[in-house]
Amino acid sequence: MSNPNFIDYVKIYCASGHGGQGSAHFYRGRGIPKGGPDGGDGGRGGHVIIRGSSNFWTLLHLKFKKHIKAERGGNGSRGDRHGSDGDDVYIDVPLGTVARNGETHDILFEITEEGQEVILVRGGKGGLGNTNFKSSTNQTPRYAQPGEEGTEGWCILELKVLADIGLVGFPNAGKSTLLSVVSAAKPEIANYPFTTLTPNLGMVQHRGHTSFVMADIPGIIEGASEGKGLGHRFLRHIERNSALLFLVPSDSDDHLKEFDILKEELRLYNPDLLDKKVILGISKSDLLDDELTQEIHSLFPKEIEVVFFSAVSQQNIAQLKDTLWNALQ
Repeated sequence: MSNPNFIDYVKIYCASGHGGQGSAHFYRGRGIPKGGPDGGDGGRGGHVIIRGSSNFWTLLHLKFKKHIKAERGGNGSRGDRHGSDGDDVYIDVPLGTVARNGETHDILFEITEEGQEVILVRGGKGGLGNTNFKSSTNQTPRYAQPGEEGTEGWCILELKVLADIGLVGFPNAGKSTLLSVVSAAKPEIANYPFTTLTPNLGMVQHRGHTSFVMADIPGIIEGASEGKGLGHRFLRHIERNSALLFLVPSDSDDHLKEFDILKEELRLYNPDLLDKKVILGISKSDLLDDELTQEIHSLFPKEIEVVFFSAVSQQNIAQLKDTLWNALQ
């Protein structure tokens, strides 16, 4: 079943604040019935700002908050007093969040660091008061600027899981089983396809003093790069992984073909994904004898690092961890 608390896509409507109006006031005081202009500027409208926070790992907190609006700026007033700026609205998001234009789907920016702040919708400028327009030839300007209107529109926020190692494979390749063995993560495991519908993260301890993060990415199917089987939603999580562990089960009908299909789906989605370090893991290898192991190993190019392991019997799990750790270095 899908984890209802893992939300990696939201569409929100954001509106920044209008700028405050400038003042067209003239000074009046005892003995000065006709003073000069003293109207202050209007304040800036509030921004809508996206801020990175490691306290969040999903976009769940935005699922039911579809409309976000910042305050308008205050109006200028007499005595050359400027209006106050409208309060900014901060939207905290997990690291690895991408903001897109809601209409064109163009990428606006990405949040990758703790505390990183980017203005999503900029508030309107405050209007100038009439003091800004006085001159030797115009000593009594009776006008001031209105504030700029704020900006509003739909925005898409997408989460790409940040992890050191991403598990790539067809459904039922043994990804969830491996993650449950090498970390404390408890993904749902069953003997049917698409048990995993959302990414699962686990912290893998290595040699007692070091660790790395492994992500169990939902299974890829042929045609995923074209959007089949929620392919785009699954594939985007692979973009943030430092290295990729391809899993092909030992009982596959054609090990090389399965590996090539996985690589091709990644290439069609984003060719840069194949620039990452790739390790091939043959899972369920406790089903193989030495002769079959050598036969399967010979199918793959020599430059591909192949590790045979079994998550159930924990055969070669330590070797697999060493290989992944070395790839990250």
